[in-house]
Amino acid sequence: MNQQSGFVVSTALIVALGGFLMGFDSSVISGVVGFIEIEFELSSLQLGWAVSSLTLTATLAMLIAGPLSDRIGRKPVLSLAAVLFAVSAILSAIAPNFLVLVIARMIGGLGVGASLIIAPMYIAEMAPPASRGRLVSFNQFNIVIGISVAFFSNYLILTLGQSSTGIANALNLEQWNWRWMLGIELLPAILYYAALTLVPESPRWLIMQGRGEEALGTLQRINGAEEGRQELDLVRQSISDEADQPETSWRSLFNTSMKLVLLIGISVGVLQQITGINAVFYYAPMIFEQSGIGTNAAFMQAVFVGLINVVFTVAALLLIDRLGRRTLLAIGLSGISICMLTLAFGFGSATYRLDQQNIENLPAEISRIQISEVVENVYYSDLEFRDAVSAAIGIETYSRYETQLVSEAVDLQPKLILIAILGFVASFAISLGPVMWVLFSELFPNRIRGKAISFVGLINSSVAFLVTLLFPWELDTIGVSGTFLIFGLFALIGLILILKILPETKGKSLEQLEQELIGA
Repeated sequence: MNQQSGFVVSTALIVALGGFLMGFDSSVISGVVGFIEIEFELSSLQLGWAVSSLTLTATLAMLIAGPLSDRIGRKPVLSLAAVLFAVSAILSAIAPNFLVLVIARMIGGLGVGASLIIAPMYIAEMAPPASRGRLVSFNQFNIVIGISVAFFSNYLILTLGQSSTGIANALNLEQWNWRWMLGIELLPAILYYAALTLVPESPRWLIMQGRGEEALGTLQRINGAEEGRQELDLVRQSISDEADQPETSWRSLFNTSMKLVLLIGISVGVLQQITGINAVFYYAPMIFEQSGIGTNAAFMQAVFVGLINVVFTVAALLLIDRLGRRTLLAIGLSGISICMLTLAFGFGSATYRLDQQNIENLPAEISRIQISEVVENVYYSDLEFRDAVSAAIGIETYSRYETQLVSEAVDLQPKLILIAILGFVASFAISLGPVMWVLFSELFPNRIRGKAISFVGLINSSVAFLVTLLFPWELDTIGVSGTFLIFGLFALIGLILILKILPETKGKSLEQLEQELIGA
């Protein structure tokens, strides 16, 4: 690696640390939901709100972050995001009630939205065309690293809390396990804020502010002395060509010339979330518990989800500038639809039955007289089983001991469930995960990139909010099998749409793509 490429890679990696925090902050809640549901006595919709509140304010931040970065710069917005992550971690860890926890999560959501929009934009504006897909994907790579670390740290805190070791007792890990899960994010937030002092401002943003000579130094570090000067002239010419156009406003997004890129951006943004990725990441232990493997094993399998996510995101980094964006999306959406339909079949074919031996394994707090009403009965869906057992022992008792009850009663193929979930995560990680943000950073012209990415990011985050909020309610209302069936059908529809409307963008400069997709 020469000095120029080393500078670009190191800068991209530092900026992409925002992705790590975003991934950690988003997925750490997966280990928390079971504990806060009991401690704060939450309904299914309240539980969904505790998880999705982060996404709600991330949606607001996406709307604001792009225009704000156009005004004050990309780097200051990223630094602000680091501060918000730190505040959220502290407040989450000490939250005395459900309301404070939600407020803390919403503060973190502002950091998530800002970093999710600005980090890939910054990297795209720095990166040479030949390596732009790989470098922008660093952000997604860091997101999945953050997700994996969150899953692993949750499992580690859970097992340490049960170990009664000296450090576990000193930190009160057993009683405060979920507080430590949320609070530990403070450490990477401080690291990110410090590391951002080492990177320059985006050269394209500097040029748009009339600070071309300041941008030249960065461009020459990226491309070399002569090519850096040529790149400066090219960007200046592109901006000059746009000077006679009306001032960029939100209305400019809906000009006729923007029709294709906006359609692509919205379609990919909706697909990334409506196929169920956040439901899996945010509720992974809950999903695995539905297969009857128990709490500790569910947390361990969630770690597997994180590892698969990392491995296949690395594969995407290696392939995105070779195979291209369109090919990876086609492969990934095909895999997502197959895996989600497999999950629907796996849970749909499950049966639930409690016998006398099962009853003896249940916690003593469950009345043996009351539970005897459902002994030896066979139920053919999770909803049917829940309704019958809840009627017998009471809904509060069922909610508290749902994991143990399902584990004893369910008869399905847990390996099939695990393989399908890991296959889904792999398919997402090699396609919709990294490709969406690469496309967002490529599709839109310089003059309106901040507003355009904020707009499609807003739509993406809005869908994420709804999916995350409604997932516990869907499980309670239409069941596990029906929920995954819906995700699989959306993936099939998305595959057909992407093959129809998406051109290939690999290997082309941002200015070249603007000419081809938008026109002069």
